[in-house]
Amino acid sequence: MNFTPPKGTDDIFPPTSRAWRRTLIIWENLAERYGYDLVMGPIFESTDVFARGVGESTEVVQKQMYTFEDKGGRSLTLRPEGTASVVRAFLGSGVQGEMKLAYSGPMFRYERPQAGRRRQFYQTGVEYLATAAPDADAEVIEIGYRFLEELGFPAVEVALNSIGDAACRPAYVEALRIYLNEKRELLCDESLATLETNPLRVLDCKVCAPHLIDSPKAVDYLCGECASHFASIRERLDGVGVPYRLEPRLVRGLDYYTRTAFEYIATGFDAAQNAVGGGGRYDGLAETLGGPAVPGVGLAMGIDRILLAAGQTGADIAPLDLFVVVASPELRERAAGFLSDLRRAGVRADMTPDQRSVKAQFRAANRRKATGAAIIGDEWNSSRVVVRNLTTSIQELISVEEVAEWAKNNR
Repeated sequence: MNFTPPKGTDDIFPPTSRAWRRTLIIWENLAERYGYDLVMGPIFESTDVFARGVGESTEVVQKQMYTFEDKGGRSLTLRPEGTASVVRAFLGSGVQGEMKLAYSGPMFRYERPQAGRRRQFYQTGVEYLATAAPDADAEVIEIGYRFLEELGFPAVEVALNSIGDAACRPAYVEALRIYLNEKRELLCDESLATLETNPLRVLDCKVCAPHLIDSPKAVDYLCGECASHFASIRERLDGVGVPYRLEPRLVRGLDYYTRTAFEYIATGFDAAQNAVGGGGRYDGLAETLGGPAVPGVGLAMGIDRILLAAGQTGADIAPLDLFVVVASPELRERAAGFLSDLRRAGVRADMTPDQRSVKAQFRAANRRKATGAAIIGDEWNSSRVVVRNLTTSIQELISVEEVAEWAKNNR
């Protein structure tokens, strides 16, 4: 039997998984602080959710979806992205009024595997639904930036654009189509195929991009409402200290975007796939799915890419605060109770599953990368414990009640 995972997928195993856990905990805490409730949906959906929501002519729908027929003859698809699923769930819930939702989980696209582009990849995201207010756009952009900031992320910049709405975008699309037809001889085959159906997607082509630096800009065609909306977003971002640069050719790759589009670019990531997250407004998506008009804005952050760009392997993250070392078998039962108390006090603690020599227990502590050890010996009779910093080897005798706080301060 072959024990390797399927092509384009990865086993996230220690120590790498430590960085993943830390990252996801930071995300969940941040989303909660910003008032986003957790939403959990199925990993597979009716194919129509993505064919209609993402856009039937997109590369995602045409080439990348994992679609299959179940035993009941229904066409199902492993989710290639999260927004369409969340909007479908919102419509199905019957809830009305503003709602802020956060999600995380694996997504699936049949891609050519490479660094930062996997067939199973992990995204976290938020959706701010049932509001067209520009402050919602700015808040969504801010939460992604703060996420990278709290991770101690290296150089990153927010690329920002507005692609207008149904009122003003047609004029821009027509101008872009005329421009692109004049450049036909420079376009790749894929861009030529999408030129008539969706010229905006040509701007998203990395192959053609060097030839399109003088293409028309969507911001030059914005109507008064879209221009005011975009100006309000920039004003709010300035007010909360989120730096950005205007990127007039940023359109994103999915059909449902309207008005705001943005990406987080890892400027220090030396790879073609240097966007670690992004999103935008999608005011027409609910109607495309067959529901009433529900405006919304959201983002998705690529955890695989974030960790790759930051060079985080998890090797420098201590999984345990304290390892309990038991000096003699007679003290093991007391040590087990002490261990339970430490865990309930918020200490990441463990001990060997059986009685071993003290030396062997310290070896186990080192293998587990614990930052400290508590030695349960004769001192226990006077309610004291020897604690040792496993980095400096400095040890001291403290009361049992002080151990939890010592372990947290020793992290």
